[in-house]
Amino acid sequence: FTGDFHAVSTAHALLSAALDNHLQQGNVLGMDPRRIVWRRAVDMNDRALRNIVVGLGGKAHGVPREDGFDITVASEVMAVLCLARDLTDLKERLSRIVVAYTYEGKPVTAGQLKVQGAMAALLKEAIKPNLVQTLENVPAIIHGGPFANIAHGCNSLTATRMGLKLADYAVTEAGFGADLGAEKFLDIKCRMGGLKPDAVILVATVRALKMHGGVPKGDLGREDVPAVVRGGGNLEKHIENLQKFGLPVVVAVNMFPTDTEAELDAVLQICTRHGVAAAKSSVFADGGAGGVEVAEKLLAILATGQASYRPIYPLDMPL
Repeated sequence: FTGDFHAVSTAHALLSAALDNHLQQGNVLGMDPRRIVWRRAVDMNDRALRNIVVGLGGKAHGVPREDGFDITVASEVMAVLCLARDLTDLKERLSRIVVAYTYEGKPVTAGQLKVQGAMAALLKEAIKPNLVQTLENVPAIIHGGPFANIAHGCNSLTATRMGLKLADYAVTEAGFGADLGAEKFLDIKCRMGGLKPDAVILVATVRALKMHGGVPKGDLGREDVPAVVRGGGNLEKHIENLQKFGLPVVVAVNMFPTDTEAELDAVLQICTRHGVAAAKSSVFADGGAGGVEVAEKLLAILATGQASYRPIYPLDMPL
């Protein structure tokens, strides 16, 4: 909403244009048109553009080759923007992006195309976090959005650091579930940014646990406590995985109108058996008031200072 995504798309397009222009102007770097790995990006999910051919129309219009579009959040530029410490670091990271391979199989980078400075200039405003407010006038920083299924799925490192400086408590979301976003946050973003989280809020729902327990989507509105218990194994594994990082866990049970008290109690009992704090959350329906119990559970854990964050693998571990 501030033009950040447009800036990322434009910086991405600049690199794409420079790459194809290099092919057109003699290909001094010896890039193999069959091994170009830098696809284009657009902030629209258009499946017809996923696989295309560019450079058609004759000699003046480029070198024909296969190409395609990804969505902007899947751009490596977005991931780089969200991990950069400042403009200098951003420029350095952009320069290391691999765009193609030569006929000999050697990587070609954006730095070799000499476009990292121009790309950074296009991103000079986008690197700044955006301060907004909720409907209840609570400050929130919204910045960046690297796709979690291929990138690290977290907001920018700059935004998180700013939140830590401006408030007594900072809560950040790691998207696409505890088995993806949370692990990437803890193994990548925290390690690269020197962050040491104090606790994890793990969000669970009755509906999701019932699906894990074998209930078809169309039947999720019917009470089925045994299915919640069966699906509870999924929640238990998430708790176990997060605790391996040395962090205490608070489970927030995100309530839906179709949830019954018996089903909600079943989830809370699963958490109790595993020794983790848990509380029901109705923030969707009730706003901030619906999350007070979760917040109180979290504050109680923070007061104990029991966190001992540690990544679960060393960077020098071989594949």
